[in-house]
Amino acid sequence: MIALRLTDIQKTYGDNHVLCDVNLTIEDGEFIVIVGPSGCGKTTLLRVIAGLETPDAGEIMLFDTVVNEMSPAQREVAMVFQSYALYPHLTVFKNFEFALKLAGMTSEQIQQRINEVAQTLSLSDYLDRRPSELSGGQRQRVALGRALVRKPRMFLFDEPLSNLDAALRMNTRIEIADLHRTLNTPILYVTHDQTEAMTLADRIVVMRAGRIEQIGAPLELYNTPNNRFVAGFIGSPAMNFIEPDLLPGLEAACIGVRPEHLFIAEDGRLSGKVLLPGQWEFERGAPIAFDFANADAVLFDAQGDRIVSDREAL
Repeated sequence: MIALRLTDIQKTYGDNHVLCDVNLTIEDGEFIVIVGPSGCGKTTLLRVIAGLETPDAGEIMLFDTVVNEMSPAQREVAMVFQSYALYPHLTVFKNFEFALKLAGMTSEQIQQRINEVAQTLSLSDYLDRRPSELSGGQRQRVALGRALVRKPRMFLFDEPLSNLDAALRMNTRIEIADLHRTLNTPILYVTHDQTEAMTLADRIVVMRAGRIEQIGAPLELYNTPNNRFVAGFIGSPAMNFIEPDLLPGLEAACIGVRPEHLFIAEDGRLSGKVLLPGQWEFERGAPIAFDFANADAVLFDAQGDRIVSDREAL
């Protein structure tokens, strides 16, 4: 079943085209991660899906229903914001309770649902505390819990872990992955973190200037990027771009090689100087030569599009 279908979505603010003919289909149960540079339209896209922004053109379909004219509450999606968006004067229990009361649930139903979610997120001992009395990781779990208690049909995450330190990000990332496996609810997740994108996603959507550049599984984007932008954006460290005269006979404007495909070679086609010490016993500033296998290279034309899809053809 298709959970979400976006067709030719457009959004402008004055002369600024924030979303340009965005087309995307998400299957039920998929974990989709959106990446791209700041200002490329990632958050705006989530807000359009949630109903917090109105597209200028295009169709939004959620679970076989066109929702363009529906209010956010009617769309059965839950959005988790970067800023947590908790009510600071309310306890964790009251933060959870707020949306359930609006939904017309009884006190018994609310208590049962909150207990279930609190147990799932290890928050049972913190229900009487206010957000200011919690750690950053606990506040993030409360934000997740506020979305979970509603039992939405789809989750939208807008950089939910960016305010956490590295250790907490890793732990919460694992919690989100486990939660997805348990619930099997489709997730659309925006992040700047390469590790989050590569480890969480079933598929990754790469955006630039309001457009989708490529959609695919993490390794598909890593190994066979559609263009130089995707090649340089996916991966940390990024792909190296080299002049094409290293591969004579090929009509390419640029050669891309991943760092792990470079190796030290006495007669290598590339040369440089050692900057930092590492596993190899080289003095800082010493000359070094290295090379790569032609089959590991990706070729790009003058427009930046990949021109060889099969590496073995090199």
